[in-house]
Amino acid sequence: MQVYLVANPKGGAGKSTLATNLAGLLAHRGRAGGHLQVMLGDVDRQQSSRLWLARRPPVLPPILSWELTPGKAAKPPHGTTHVVLDTPAALHGDKLKECLKMAHRVLVPVQPSMFDILATQSFFEELAEMKAARGVPVALVGMRVHERTRSADEFLRFIETTGLPLIACLRDTQNYVQLAAHGMTLFDVAPSRVEKDLVQWAVIESWLGLRLPQTLD
Repeated sequence: MQVYLVANPKGGAGKSTLATNLAGLLAHRGRAGGHLQVMLGDVDRQQSSRLWLARRPPVLPPILSWELTPGKAAKPPHGTTHVVLDTPAALHGDKLKECLKMAHRVLVPVQPSMFDILATQSFFEELAEMKAARGVPVALVGMRVHERTRSADEFLRFIETTGLPLIACLRDTQNYVQLAAHGMTLFDVAPSRVEKDLVQWAVIESWLGLRLPQTLD
């Protein structure tokens, strides 16, 4: 079972956007013949991902959630092959170490604002140390990045100091917001509608060792 961890201690960094769309990508790859059974779950107790999944139309490739049995620990449904874990704000220390023990790859969304940069600088240092110690692949994903702006330039300069790779910058678009409201992802609509976004996601897919499902061609 492959576990992808989406983490950033800063609230509003784009963790849920990244996590839900990654789960959507995996689910479509499974429908295209990849034989994947995908679970999206929260590390925290709120289980807010279940609210998004409740909006997901049943005709779309299924994305599962935790099996919740009263009095027992939450666990992935039987047969799950790929797990995407969304994490709460303020994740650090022992909780972060516990999450990293489960993870095969870690994606860190970060927005190009000075507030986000300052709030996450120590987290990146902690993450880089854990990456070196455990050998877990870690990559950054820029969220809502406006190209050719001063803030984008400052953001890229900051990223260079983290020692972590920036694999993609996702543009600021309402596609994510509008689709999320209906429990959908970029991979649930016609490619022509989200063509620019799929180009950006291709780099993430490559880093994860994935490719777009044939049904989207």
